[in-house]
Amino acid sequence: MSLRGKTVIISGATRGIGRSIALDLAEQGSNISFNYLMNNKKAEELERIVRNYGVKVKSFQVDIRDYDAVKEWVGSTCELFGGIDIVINNAGVIKDKALAFMVPDDWREVINTNLDGTFNLTRACIIEFIKKRRGIIVNISSVSGITGIAGQTNYSASKSGVIGFTKSLAREVAPYNIRVNSVAPGFIETDMLNGLKEEYKNQLLKRIPLNRFGRPEEVARVVRFLVSDVSDYITGQTIVIDGGMS
Repeated sequence: MSLRGKTVIISGATRGIGRSIALDLAEQGSNISFNYLMNNKKAEELERIVRNYGVKVKSFQVDIRDYDAVKEWVGSTCELFGGIDIVINNAGVIKDKALAFMVPDDWREVINTNLDGTFNLTRACIIEFIKKRRGIIVNISSVSGITGIAGQTNYSASKSGVIGFTKSLAREVAPYNIRVNSVAPGFIETDMLNGLKEEYKNQLLKRIPLNRFGRPEEVARVVRFLVSDVSDYITGQTIVIDGGMS
C-alpha cells in the first residue's frame, strides 16, 4: 500500500478537505504539488507542515478556471518532481441561492470552478498518464450531486457533472491502467459548514443517522484508500461519505 515517492497534484489544498488530503498523503511519503487562489499565508503554512514529513512540496498560485495556467502548473510540477502519479480534483466553491434569485454569475462561478476546474487539471495530466500507461485520478464530488439539495442547483449540477465525468473517463482510460474514482462527502466540518447558522446546522444533524458531521480527515482516509494499490480493481465508482444521510 506504499505511497512513498509518489507525486500528487491537488487542486484547492489550503483548507478543509484538500488540506487534510495533502497532509494525509504527505504522511504516507508522497510529494505534494498544490494550487491556491489568493491566500499566500495558508499556502506557505501548508508547505511548512508538509515539508516536516520529509517529502517534496510546492505551492502554485493558479486559478483553476484558467486552462492555460493549469497546464503551466502541471508542466512545472512535472519538471520539479519528475512526473505526476496521482491527481486529486478538490477545488470547489458554493454560491447557494434559490434558483428564482440566482444570477448568471452565481451559476457560472460555481460551474467554472467545480466542473471546468476538474476538466482543466485532468486534461492537463491525462496525456502523460496515457503515455506511461498508469495513473490515478480522484475527483471530489458531493452528496449534493447525488440527492440534490434545495438552494444548490448550481452546486448540485456541478457535482453531478463531476460524477458523470468520473464514470465516463474511467471507461475511456481503463485500457491504459488508469483508474478514475470520486468521493461524495456529505456535511463535513469545514469553513463552508462553519459559516452556517447554528439553527440550520441543528436541522441538518437530524437528517444524518450517525448524528454528527464528518471530519475532513475521514474523507482523506477514503481518498488514501482509492489512490493506494489495495483498491487496484476499483474504477468508475463514487464512494459516499455522509454518515448515512443519503
